[in-house]
Amino acid sequence: MPALWSQEVFVKAWEYASIAHHGQTYSTPSAVLRLDYLTHVGAVAMELMHGLATDQQGLDFDYALQCALLHDVLEDTPRTYSELAAEFGTQITDGVAALSKNPDLPRTEQMLDSLKRIQQQPKEVWAVKLADRINNLSAPPAHWTSERKLAYRAEAQVIYDHLHSAHALLAARLQQKIADYAQYL
Repeated sequence: MPALWSQEVFVKAWEYASIAHHGQTYSTPSAVLRLDYLTHVGAVAMELMHGLATDQQGLDFDYALQCALLHDVLEDTPRTYSELAAEFGTQITDGVAALSKNPDLPRTEQMLDSLKRIQQQPKEVWAVKLADRINNLSAPPAHWTSERKLAYRAEAQVIYDHLHSAHALLAARLQQKIADYAQYL
């Protein structure tokens, strides 16, 4: 049976993300423990791998996985487009850039702008965004208000509405996570 993805490609992107996100952490819902940010990166990649391994739908595993592993590098680290492109090429870097919010826009416009840019990319990038939000719809941080939780859930529905045609299984998983998120409201 042929491999679904290249171990070398995966390891290169994983190591790059590990170095880029080194020292970054995030709070668990209880705020008692902080996890390495790479936990999120790995969880997004695993969500994507599960979806694509179950139903590839003609998508390129290596391209999708690289975008998943690198999806927050431009948004959350000092790495630049040029640096990422020199290492991974413009196709992957353009996908990562589309997945990154534009900090120059008002916060209320950032997600729709990103979704429009994602829709100009191959379906692999769409699938990464679905996997990212699936992972992000775990229990919210303890300090979030009810309004913040409602807004986050509504934003997840906007993501679903724009990108669900990319991958049926990931779209169904996101829809279920949106429904399950009601327990936190």
